[in-house]
Amino acid sequence: MTSEAYFNRQTLTVLGSTGSIGVNTLDVVQRHPERFQIFALTGSTQVDLMLHQCVKFKPRIVVMADPQAALSLKDKVKSEGLPVSVLSGAQALLDVSSHPAVDVVMAAIVGAAGLAPCLAAARAGKRLLLANKEALVVGGEVFLSAVKAGGGALLPIDSEHSAIFQSLPEDPHTWDARVEKIILTASGGPFRTRDIKTLKDVTPEEACAHPNWVMGRKISVDSATMMNKALEVIEARYLFNMSPQRIEVVIHPQSVIHSMVQFRDASVVAQLGTPDMRGPIAYGLSWPERITSGAQTLDFRSMSAMTFETMDQNGHPERFAGLRLAWDALRGPAGTTAILNAANEVAVASFLSRRIRFDQIHWVVMSCMEKFAPYTPHGLDDLLDLDRQARSVSESLVQRLHPA
Repeated sequence: MTSEAYFNRQTLTVLGSTGSIGVNTLDVVQRHPERFQIFALTGSTQVDLMLHQCVKFKPRIVVMADPQAALSLKDKVKSEGLPVSVLSGAQALLDVSSHPAVDVVMAAIVGAAGLAPCLAAARAGKRLLLANKEALVVGGEVFLSAVKAGGGALLPIDSEHSAIFQSLPEDPHTWDARVEKIILTASGGPFRTRDIKTLKDVTPEEACAHPNWVMGRKISVDSATMMNKALEVIEARYLFNMSPQRIEVVIHPQSVIHSMVQFRDASVVAQLGTPDMRGPIAYGLSWPERITSGAQTLDFRSMSAMTFETMDQNGHPERFAGLRLAWDALRGPAGTTAILNAANEVAVASFLSRRIRFDQIHWVVMSCMEKFAPYTPHGLDDLLDLDRQARSVSESLVQRLHPA
């Protein structure tokens, strides 16, 4: 991560602008028109929302992953008289991520689908705001090598990793000597205190009702299973070059402390804030400066007590069995983390479509990791191959649970 002051108006590509992170990014951007302008927006199928964003932010290019959605948007953009070029396809995503006119790329495409454009932005030396944790979970050293070769800046947008970054010393070369461990906080999701025996009855609607954060469906389910925290452990290992043994997770239901750093002298530095993604987004956009985000400030007079639970309390190891898979994956060959991610994506999608039960998500992921022998990837093709094979194995496991 390199430090550089940006005094000119920055040009942005927002990958996944119709998702929750993308919408919050644009909310921050509109508060600072003198600092930011939108070059490109990308989405999947939400035509009407993308049209609204085009009218408001006037991007030069829009990329829709779904070809039919692109055709529909093209007609609507034309009828509005907007000078926006509407494109579709994987190459278009790579182009807007690496375009010479772009200074900053917000990477908010959910899942492994965001890996290729993230790599393209990294190789092109962009300031890459990483909200897609899967890029590092799947890509690992391949992704970090691309960032180093491109010479750009990699800034974390996940609230936990942004909190760690804000709490660490400015000079990364001192981290190993000064830091004892990093502590990721977790809310515990909607089922932290629910009877474990009833988890088999959880519906997608219940799993998506997070008590503190407003998020997309996939990441909401990951929060409910605590797999999001497993992915964050892996991401933290690569972002901050910390050994897995120096990464800890504690449950903090109020989501006020977003994460902490414990130093060698036993002191702890924590980053606090309201549970609003506009905070870390604004920090990533303005770093090393700070700008208003639109998030509410903490009112310490009205705050309830802040509580913490370790992962061995209240049946948490059994309740959140998927969390330990992070350390299991990091002990394996480099490709193991890609297997974990792919299996989880298949399992969560199967749960959301009601093909498997909530309590079977972990079984699919664990079984895929046991059955599939990964290898160390050396580039994007290897990563995509691992992803495809793991998805195939995971789908067969879902079929075994519930034959079509």
